[in-house]
Amino acid sequence: MHVSRTLVKMMVVVAALAASATVQSAAPRVAPELTHLSQDDWVNSAPLTLAKLRGHAVLVEFWTFDCINCLNSLAWMKSIAQRKAHDGLAIVSVHTPELSHERVPENVRNAIRKLGIDYPVMLDRDFSYWNAMSNQYWPAFYLIDKNGEVRSLRVGELHVGERRTLEFEREIEKTLQERF
Repeated sequence: MHVSRTLVKMMVVVAALAASATVQSAAPRVAPELTHLSQDDWVNSAPLTLAKLRGHAVLVEFWTFDCINCLNSLAWMKSIAQRKAHDGLAIVSVHTPELSHERVPENVRNAIRKLGIDYPVMLDRDFSYWNAMSNQYWPAFYLIDKNGEVRSLRVGELHVGERRTLEFEREIEKTLQERF
Protein backbone atom coordinates (compact mmCIF):
# COMPACT_ATOMS: atom_id res chain seq x y z
CA MET A 1 0.00 0.00 0.00
CA HIS A 2 2.82 2.42 0.85
CA VAL A 3 4.53 1.79 -2.48
CA SER A 4 1.32 2.23 -4.45
CA ARG A 5 0.46 5.46 -2.59
CA THR A 6 3.96 6.80 -3.31
CA LEU A 7 3.56 5.81 -6.95
CA VAL A 8 0.20 7.58 -7.15
CA LYS A 9 1.71 10.73 -5.61
CA MET A 10 4.56 10.62 -8.11
CA MET A 11 2.08 10.25 -10.97
CA VAL A 12 0.14 13.27 -9.69
CA VAL A 13 3.35 15.32 -9.56
CA VAL A 14 4.27 14.28 -13.10
CA ALA A 15 0.77 15.12 -14.33
CA ALA A 16 0.93 18.50 -12.57
CA LEU A 17 4.27 19.27 -14.16
CA ALA A 18 2.95 18.25 -17.56
CA ALA A 19 -0.02 20.55 -17.07
CA SER A 20 2.04 23.43 -15.71
CA ALA A 21 1.46 25.64 -18.73
CA THR A 22 -1.40 28.09 -18.76
CA VAL A 23 -4.75 26.34 -18.83
CA GLN A 24 -7.51 28.45 -20.31
CA SER A 25 -10.90 27.52 -21.63
CA ALA A 26 -12.02 28.74 -25.04
CA ALA A 27 -14.38 31.18 -23.35
CA PRO A 28 -14.01 32.58 -19.84
CA ARG A 29 -16.24 31.01 -17.25
CA VAL A 30 -17.66 32.67 -14.19
CA ALA A 31 -15.89 31.45 -11.06
CA PRO A 32 -18.24 29.65 -8.68
CA GLU A 33 -18.98 31.39 -5.41
CA LEU A 34 -16.84 30.46 -2.41
CA THR A 35 -18.53 27.64 -0.54
CA HIS A 36 -17.74 28.35 3.11
CA LEU A 37 -19.41 31.24 4.93
CA SER A 38 -18.83 30.24 8.56
CA GLN A 39 -16.13 32.08 10.49
CA ASP A 40 -14.93 28.64 11.68
CA ASP A 41 -13.91 27.92 8.08
CA TRP A 42 -11.72 31.02 7.70
CA VAL A 43 -8.31 32.01 9.02
CA ASN A 44 -6.89 35.56 8.85
CA SER A 45 -10.17 36.98 7.56
CA ALA A 46 -13.88 37.19 8.05
CA PRO A 47 -15.65 34.97 5.49
CA LEU A 48 -15.22 36.30 1.96
CA THR A 49 -17.40 35.95 -1.11
CA LEU A 50 -16.46 36.48 -4.72
CA ALA A 51 -19.55 38.67 -5.06
CA LYS A 52 -18.09 41.07 -2.47
CA LEU A 53 -14.69 40.90 -4.21
CA ARG A 54 -16.15 41.98 -7.61
CA GLY A 55 -14.06 44.80 -8.93
CA HIS A 56 -10.87 43.17 -7.65
CA ALA A 57 -8.59 40.70 -9.34
CA VAL A 58 -8.57 37.58 -7.16
CA LEU A 59 -5.87 34.94 -6.90
CA VAL A 60 -7.28 31.65 -5.62
CA GLU A 61 -4.68 29.13 -4.46
CA PHE A 62 -5.47 25.49 -3.72
CA TRP A 63 -2.96 23.99 -1.30
CA THR A 64 -2.52 21.74 1.70
CA PHE A 65 0.04 22.16 4.45
CA ASP A 66 1.96 18.88 4.05
CA CYS A 67 2.27 19.10 0.26
CA ILE A 68 5.92 19.74 -0.62
CA ASN A 69 4.96 21.37 -3.92
CA CYS A 70 2.63 23.72 -2.07
CA LEU A 71 5.32 24.56 0.47
CA ASN A 72 7.78 25.19 -2.36
CA SER A 73 5.36 27.79 -3.77
CA LEU A 74 4.88 29.56 -0.44
CA ALA A 75 7.68 32.12 -0.98
CA TRP A 76 6.03 33.21 -4.23
CA MET A 77 2.56 33.38 -2.65
CA LYS A 78 3.86 35.57 0.18
CA SER A 79 5.74 37.72 -2.32
CA ILE A 80 2.80 38.29 -4.67
CA ALA A 81 0.44 38.93 -1.75
CA GLN A 82 2.79 41.56 -0.34
CA ARG A 83 3.71 43.19 -3.67
CA LYS A 84 0.23 43.35 -5.20
CA ALA A 85 -2.11 43.90 -2.24
CA HIS A 86 -1.79 47.69 -2.58
CA ASP A 87 -2.72 47.34 -6.27
CA GLY A 88 -5.97 45.61 -5.36
CA LEU A 89 -5.09 41.92 -5.73
CA ALA A 90 -7.24 39.86 -3.36
CA ILE A 91 -5.87 36.51 -2.21
CA VAL A 92 -8.08 33.57 -1.29
CA SER A 93 -5.98 30.62 -0.21
CA VAL A 94 -8.09 27.46 -0.18
CA HIS A 95 -6.75 24.75 2.11
CA THR A 96 -8.13 21.46 0.80
CA PRO A 97 -6.69 18.51 2.74
CA GLU A 98 -5.08 15.46 1.24
CA LEU A 99 -4.19 13.58 4.43
CA SER A 100 -6.35 12.89 7.49
CA HIS A 101 -4.36 15.13 9.87
CA GLU A 102 -4.77 18.01 7.39
CA ARG A 103 -8.55 17.82 7.92
CA VAL A 104 -8.24 18.94 11.55
CA PRO A 105 -8.87 22.72 11.69
CA GLU A 106 -6.52 23.28 14.62
CA ASN A 107 -3.69 21.56 12.71
CA VAL A 108 -4.34 23.85 9.75
CA ARG A 109 -4.40 26.94 11.98
CA ASN A 110 -1.13 25.88 13.62
CA ALA A 111 0.49 25.30 10.22
CA ILE A 112 -0.68 28.70 8.96
CA ARG A 113 0.81 30.36 12.03
CA LYS A 114 4.11 28.45 11.77
CA LEU A 115 4.37 29.16 8.04
CA GLY A 116 3.74 32.87 8.59
CA ILE A 117 0.75 33.05 6.25
CA ASP A 118 -1.16 36.28 6.84
CA TYR A 119 -3.54 36.38 3.86
CA PRO A 120 -7.08 34.90 3.99
CA VAL A 121 -7.37 31.11 4.10
CA MET A 122 -10.63 29.23 3.58
CA LEU A 123 -10.78 25.70 5.02
CA ASP A 124 -12.32 23.45 2.38
CA ARG A 125 -12.42 20.20 4.37
CA ASP A 126 -15.39 18.87 2.41
CA PHE A 127 -13.82 19.62 -1.02
CA SER A 128 -16.88 21.68 -1.96
CA TYR A 129 -14.90 24.52 -3.53
CA TRP A 130 -12.34 22.13 -5.00
CA ASN A 131 -15.22 20.35 -6.74
CA ALA A 132 -17.00 23.58 -7.72
CA MET A 133 -13.82 24.72 -9.50
CA SER A 134 -13.25 21.22 -10.95
CA ASN A 135 -9.76 21.43 -9.50
CA GLN A 136 -7.48 18.39 -9.64
CA TYR A 137 -4.09 19.51 -8.32
CA TRP A 138 -2.11 20.83 -5.39
CA PRO A 139 -0.98 23.51 -5.81
CA ALA A 140 -3.20 25.22 -8.33
CA PHE A 141 -3.51 28.97 -8.87
CA TYR A 142 -6.61 30.51 -10.46
CA LEU A 143 -6.67 34.14 -11.57
CA ILE A 144 -10.17 35.57 -11.47
CA ASP A 145 -10.74 38.92 -13.15
CA LYS A 146 -12.68 41.90 -11.81
CA ASN A 147 -15.90 40.59 -13.41
CA GLY A 148 -15.59 37.25 -11.63
CA GLU A 149 -14.42 35.22 -14.63
CA VAL A 150 -11.63 32.68 -14.41
CA ARG A 151 -8.92 34.24 -16.53
CA SER A 152 -6.05 31.80 -16.09
CA LEU A 153 -4.84 28.72 -14.25
CA ARG A 154 -1.37 27.60 -13.28
CA VAL A 155 -0.78 24.12 -11.90
CA GLY A 156 2.32 23.09 -10.01
CA GLU A 157 4.99 25.00 -8.18
CA LEU A 158 5.54 28.69 -8.81
CA HIS A 159 8.86 30.29 -7.86
CA VAL A 160 9.94 33.90 -7.64
CA GLY A 161 11.75 34.90 -10.82
CA GLU A 162 11.02 31.81 -12.92
CA ARG A 163 9.88 32.37 -16.50
CA ARG A 164 6.43 30.80 -16.22
CA THR A 165 5.87 32.57 -12.89
CA LEU A 166 6.83 35.90 -14.45
CA GLU A 167 4.39 35.21 -17.31
CA PHE A 168 1.64 34.59 -14.76
CA GLU A 169 2.58 37.77 -12.91
CA ARG A 170 2.22 39.72 -16.17
CA GLU A 171 -1.29 38.28 -16.50
CA ILE A 172 -2.04 39.33 -12.93
CA GLU A 173 -0.71 42.83 -13.62
CA LYS A 174 -2.79 43.11 -16.81
CA THR A 175 -5.89 42.00 -14.92
CA LEU A 176 -5.22 44.53 -12.15
CA GLN A 177 -4.98 47.35 -14.70
CA GLU A 178 -8.25 46.51 -16.48
CA ARG A 179 -11.27 48.69 -15.86
CA PHE A 180 -14.20 47.22 -14.03
